[in-house]
Amino acid sequence: MARPLEPNRRRSLSDPLAAALMPPPNESPEDRERRLEAESEAKRVSDGIDEMLRAEKKENKAKPAIKVLILGQSESGKSTTLKQFQLMHATAAFHADRIAWRAVIYLNLVRSIRRILDAVSPESDEPEDQETASGCAISFTSQSSAISATRVLRYPQYRHALEPLRELEERLIRMLSSPNEDEPTRTAPKPDWSLYANGNSNTQVTIGKNGRPAPFITIPPSQISSPLSPSTSLPSPGGSSNSSSKSKNVEVSVHHTSNWKKAFSLGNRIKSPKSAHTNEIEGWWDDPSDPVHVLNPCAQAMLALWKDPSVKQRLREKRIRVEEGSGFFLDEISRITALRYFPSDQDVLKARLKTTGVVEHSFSIPDSQRRFTTWKIYDVGGARNQRHAWAPYFEDVNAIIFLAPISAFDQVLAEDPEVNRLEDSLQLWKSVVSNKLLAHVSIILFLNKVDLLQAKLKSGVRLSHHMPRYGDRPNDYENVSSYFYNKFGSFHQTFSSNKEREFKIHLTSVTNTRQTATIIQNVRDIIVTVNLKNIHLM
Repeated sequence: MARPLEPNRRRSLSDPLAAALMPPPNESPEDRERRLEAESEAKRVSDGIDEMLRAEKKENKAKPAIKVLILGQSESGKSTTLKQFQLMHATAAFHADRIAWRAVIYLNLVRSIRRILDAVSPESDEPEDQETASGCAISFTSQSSAISATRVLRYPQYRHALEPLRELEERLIRMLSSPNEDEPTRTAPKPDWSLYANGNSNTQVTIGKNGRPAPFITIPPSQISSPLSPSTSLPSPGGSSNSSSKSKNVEVSVHHTSNWKKAFSLGNRIKSPKSAHTNEIEGWWDDPSDPVHVLNPCAQAMLALWKDPSVKQRLREKRIRVEEGSGFFLDEISRITALRYFPSDQDVLKARLKTTGVVEHSFSIPDSQRRFTTWKIYDVGGARNQRHAWAPYFEDVNAIIFLAPISAFDQVLAEDPEVNRLEDSLQLWKSVVSNKLLAHVSIILFLNKVDLLQAKLKSGVRLSHHMPRYGDRPNDYENVSSYFYNKFGSFHQTFSSNKEREFKIHLTSVTNTRQTATIIQNVRDIIVTVNLKNIHLM
């Protein structure tokens, strides 16, 4: 008669895991020995893995993050470079954000159209001021000479057909500026506009609530028409024009703490995120308040305006090159105004939304041996009034990626129309390479926007007209790009506080994903190698 199990033995059998680990019945001494040896070996392997994980965790904790600054003047390509890092090393998050960029792309397109309408208006006979307005490049050449005024005969029809874009632009600006409001049309209390009468050129309108850091739109005092319309106003239906209609577009900006992407994710409005048959995100085209229902009916008029030969000629006469600005989508009007338009990776890379403050992103990036290191990449504002914020980030920085848009040799700063953009880049470059706090920092220089440089030179724009020192050398891409390559390189050689540091120059177009991915990989390897040498691991 079998002996009954003891109480504690019965309780252990109630645990399935304990039952599974019990020795098999009628186990022989040899089987028992083999089983114990296997269990001992398994424990040894498990303990070894645990020890490796503890050591790796300790190593990662001791290993400092790699800190990289992305520097350069405004609209040099800094934000696009950061987006390329996101696309390479945080792909899922980048793709999840694409739907939110739809509103920004719409705003870029609308502002380009309204910029053109203002430029070809019969009332806009006065020469354009020297500036870059909403990304529309304007030549540095003096425009004091008379401008032959080509008439756009269909202008009244264009103005009437595209009038809905006025309200849409204002609505998109308010939505981006106040993403946390339940109703985007709600704004902060009316500011004291008398402040602007005193010539406060840096006064800002801040929209926000509950004490949180708020996004803001910067409005120079001479450009104010109304609190809710910080952009160029179209001529009135009656055709009259006033000073406000000739004010320049003010670039929309959001603070880096703004949660505008969440506000535009459409998560609360899309009933079925994925179609069972097409795997297509669906829902916004059924919402009558969605911006696409204003854009779509205007698509044909937008196309006609952009393709009109007299419009093209008028823009050439006024030296306005809309296609050179960030956020240029006029060549893709039909695709972007489609009801079910969904932004591509390339669309997001091209989209322009100025972010104020310092934008920080962390990435876990592998080296050549597949060991992951945390990278902290900072995109700091490039406008003159934001450059004072750079210095605090110079401490403990491992590398700087500096962007100089070499296509901008015939453009001027939006902040100071007396200053050539390329000359400003050179002086900014000089100040960075000569800074003693950065003496041991690796520097990678991106001579950016080479695609625009090629197109500009092919169109007949001569470098020597804007930079006389270039002389009578050939005005082709190979010679001009070599000239800039050598000029920026000589500045480093002449003014650098450490001529022996790691220094590389790349000719880039950071909207080109394939080319930029290769360059970023090379940059990553350089930075990792130098960092390992600095911490004496190589």
